[in-house]
Amino acid sequence: MHAARLFNVSDLHDVFDEFKHQLPDIDPDETQEWIESLDALLKQSGPDRARFVLYKLLKRARMLHVGLPPLTQTRYINTISPEQEPYFPGDEAMELRIRRIIRWNAVAMVVRANHHYEGIGGHLATYASAASLYEVGFNHFFRGKDGDASGDQIFFQGHAAPGIYARAFVEGRFTESQLDHFRREVVPGAGLSSYPHPRLMPEFWEFPTVSMGLGPLAAIYQARFNRYLEHRGIKETSDSRVWAFIGDGECDEPESLGALHVAAREGLDNLTFVVNCNLQRLDGPVRGNGKVIQELESVFRGSGWNVIKVLWSREWDDLLARDVDGVLVNRMAETTDGESQRMTIADGAYIREHFFGPDPRLRKIVEHLSDEQLRSLRRGGHDYRKVYAAYHAAVRHTGAPTAILAQTVKGWALGPSVEARNITHQAKKMSLEELKIFRDRLELPIPDNALADDPPYYHPGMDSPEVRYMLERRRALGGSVPRRVVRAKPLALPEDSAFAEFAKGSGSAAASTTMAFTRLLRNLLRDKNIGKRVVPIIPDEARTFGMDPLFKEVGIYSPLGQRYEPVDAETLLPYREAKDGQVLEEGITESGSMASLTAAGTSYATHGEPMLPFYVFYSMFGFQRTGDQIWAFGDSRGRGFMCGATAGRTTLNGEGLQHEDGHSHLLATALPNIRAYDPAFAYETAIIVKDGIRRMLGEGGEDIFYYLTLYNENYPQPPMPEGVEDGIVRGLYLFRKGEEGLRRRITLLGSGSIMRQVLRAQELLQERYEVAADVWSVTSYQLLRNEALEIERLNRLHPEAEPKLPYVTQILGGHSPIVAATDYVKSLPDQIARWSGSPFVPLGTDGFGRSDTREALRRHFEVDAESVTAASLHALALCEQYGPGDVAKAIADLGIDPAKQNPRTA
Repeated sequence: MHAARLFNVSDLHDVFDEFKHQLPDIDPDETQEWIESLDALLKQSGPDRARFVLYKLLKRARMLHVGLPPLTQTRYINTISPEQEPYFPGDEAMELRIRRIIRWNAVAMVVRANHHYEGIGGHLATYASAASLYEVGFNHFFRGKDGDASGDQIFFQGHAAPGIYARAFVEGRFTESQLDHFRREVVPGAGLSSYPHPRLMPEFWEFPTVSMGLGPLAAIYQARFNRYLEHRGIKETSDSRVWAFIGDGECDEPESLGALHVAAREGLDNLTFVVNCNLQRLDGPVRGNGKVIQELESVFRGSGWNVIKVLWSREWDDLLARDVDGVLVNRMAETTDGESQRMTIADGAYIREHFFGPDPRLRKIVEHLSDEQLRSLRRGGHDYRKVYAAYHAAVRHTGAPTAILAQTVKGWALGPSVEARNITHQAKKMSLEELKIFRDRLELPIPDNALADDPPYYHPGMDSPEVRYMLERRRALGGSVPRRVVRAKPLALPEDSAFAEFAKGSGSAAASTTMAFTRLLRNLLRDKNIGKRVVPIIPDEARTFGMDPLFKEVGIYSPLGQRYEPVDAETLLPYREAKDGQVLEEGITESGSMASLTAAGTSYATHGEPMLPFYVFYSMFGFQRTGDQIWAFGDSRGRGFMCGATAGRTTLNGEGLQHEDGHSHLLATALPNIRAYDPAFAYETAIIVKDGIRRMLGEGGEDIFYYLTLYNENYPQPPMPEGVEDGIVRGLYLFRKGEEGLRRRITLLGSGSIMRQVLRAQELLQERYEVAADVWSVTSYQLLRNEALEIERLNRLHPEAEPKLPYVTQILGGHSPIVAATDYVKSLPDQIARWSGSPFVPLGTDGFGRSDTREALRRHFEVDAESVTAASLHALALCEQYGPGDVAKAIADLGIDPAKQNPRTA
């Protein structure tokens, strides 16, 4: 009935009728014969046989280079058949012993830590499932950094860190004391971080990966940046391969799979994903009612990747060879992941009855196997030779990236109470009996009495055959992995001429700070010292920011060059792609752009080639959208500039609520190694960038990065006052002193585009109300606060020493009331209030943004000149320098409505 229903395809003819007639058929009779043959095969032998023949024909077509696209999903068997497997060059028995030693030490480390410090955490199951996947790489594929080599870039799965530490211990890179300080790292160098953290272990880890999804995304753009360096003639990277180890559950994160098309489009055959498909996530099965490996295969193949499935161990090869009817392949395909997980913990009798039992042909296939042999049938990800064959094929594949989907068991070999259980991910401890079972499975010479308290570490000795084998393999592959090395030397700094013009101002010509920055960037690109190392990164907003001249001047990077004539080829500023292009024009992806910033900003360590990335983005879509990546960039010790263009809640006047940024600077304050600036003028921007280049690329090479906000509001850019460079860098300087001789005085703080409102308020106060106002430019509230906290801590810890004063107190302390106006939320200026020594009134843009004119928006948020003036008079009233009635009259005179709804809740 089923076959007959499938065979009756006449109902489809009408659906595809129009499509068929659009395809020319030079021999309709031959075509009809093929169709009739398929119909007859289907009618006579059923859909299984028809499907088999079609698979064979498609495979043959690909072998003959007919040019058909690959299927997005193949049968649920290994991609590489036994006869296709390469010779295995290693000593498999030796590598099994090594793997067992590492497995034991990984477990011992976590169990000991949680025995002594309840709740310290750690993970046993992820590495247990992935040990073979890593060890094949360590012994045969992962290239190290000996000499001047960049080696491979390996993104280790975060939860597998205990296994990586355990291997390093056996290699002699870590001591027992360091393993005993797993997850206890307050004392620098004494312990091991919970997950891969270059910030905490800067000579070991290269890439932070445990924030799930970020590792795969970063790996793709790392592989692309490797090509960028090579195509631009900066570094030969053809010997570097990027490996990303991820989990099948992790692939639910949008970032994990969101950039697969980028890797395929750019032909990144220097990239390999190894997906540890243990079918379990933290709480239960990844796809209990489906098959996650088949789902992932469709995603990767559909995105243009080469996919290699490693599903079944060598013990299944004989069974599949006996499967003359295809019933075993069908059973594998129809078994859900939930059932597979159940089979993993079942005994042989249950497997015989429930997996092989429904079909007598299946029972016959395994009738020669005992129940114990059935229970011992392994998943492919635990078969060393199957994994080696997959890696061997991956590194030889050209034209596209490769995804290896390896089926494993979570908690493999840890014992019946842990292995493949839903609670596996949370397992941190093992009982004495569980440790004995685990030891016996690993065949390690550890006596029972040694297990009574803490499980001991096991090291066979540095002169043992196992350790000698490990070290020899690593020497052959270029040294220890993972290993972070900083070889970059300081660069010659840009010529002063790149910055000089901005100190002069723009005269009467109006310009935005975004325009000034673009001019500065072009100067830096032309600089003989660092020009070739500048990496402009733009997520499809170059024209918005006025940066499109870069397209012609330095080109947009494309591995294909430019195979077409652009529609604007005849214009002065055509869209120009080039293989050696310098601009990374990322398209509409802030996540991808941030990943490129990370690859470029860590190149000084990854490749020994310091680069100077400038990531320019719509400010609202930086910290708010990609904050997790920015935090990881800090963890990676990345260096570079993040430039939030079209900044401010009232400056970007027509775009509305989801575009207007009034809080990025507050979010930036959370990052310990960022220097966040909100410059008002072109010369401030130039001084800050110059300082950043010196700090990051000059002597000392600080592991910091910069955040600059840039504005699209045009106004005349003033010349730089004398002697303000230090104040600009530190965060505060006097821009314009108020009139002398007036009885009342106030301090006004301005920044960004709101500085213009503050300067207008200075005029109103002096002209209408006889109040002298000193205007200070605050380039960085964050740095002022950090310095004040540092001084405060110093004083607290040295009570007998002469107390020091923070910079902000030295400059502002106790002179007059302070009004601080910003295009950001009030919490930003309020950060320095307690060190000001005077009444402090913050004005900001708390509330949701909206569209209107700049004037209307600034009046709405109460940061316009009139609102700054009214706030100043009120501050004087608090100090009894101005009468309340006079303040009320001024509020009316200035056109301010006291009954207006609070903008924070409007």
